[in-house]
Amino acid sequence: MSRIHTAALALTAAIAFFVGGWASFAPAAFYDSFPGVLGQWVSTDGPYNEHLVRDVGAMYLALGAASVAGFAWRSPAVLRLLGLAWTVFGTLHLWYHATHLDHVTADAAIGTVVSLTFSLGLGILLLIPARDGSRRETDAAGTAGPAASAGPHARTLPAR
Repeated sequence: MSRIHTAALALTAAIAFFVGGWASFAPAAFYDSFPGVLGQWVSTDGPYNEHLVRDVGAMYLALGAASVAGFAWRSPAVLRLLGLAWTVFGTLHLWYHATHLDHVTADAAIGTVVSLTFSLGLGILLLIPARDGSRRETDAAGTAGPAASAGPHARTLPAR
C-alpha cells in the first residue's frame, strides 16, 4: 500500500468517525451546529429529523469502519472497493450540496463545496492503483499469492 493510500485511508476514517460519531451520539447538537467553528450547515437545510441524522451518522461510521479494515486487509482490491464506496457517496453528497446552496451564506457554501470535494478526492485516490514497486500480488482474499512470496530465485513449473 502506498503512502498516499495510507493517508487517504487515515483521513477517510478520521472524517467518518468525526461526522458519524457526532451525528450518531449527539444528533441534535450535530443538526444545530455542524461543522462547528465553520458555521451551521445542516440546520439551514430543513427541519430537524433525529432518525435521518442518526442514519447519516451510522452510514459514516460504517464507512469509517471499512476504512479502518483497509489497514488490516491491505490489498489493491480492498482499496478499490473502499474507493468505490467513498467515491459514490462523495459524488452524490457533493452533487446535492452543490445544487442546494441558496439557503447558506457564501462562506458556508465555499466551505461545504471545498470539504466535500476533498472527501470525494480521497475516494478517487483509493480507486487509483499504486504505481510504485511496493504493491504485492494478492489473491481474492487479500493474502499474498505465490508470486509475492516465492522470492527471486523460485522456479515456476510449466502449466499442464
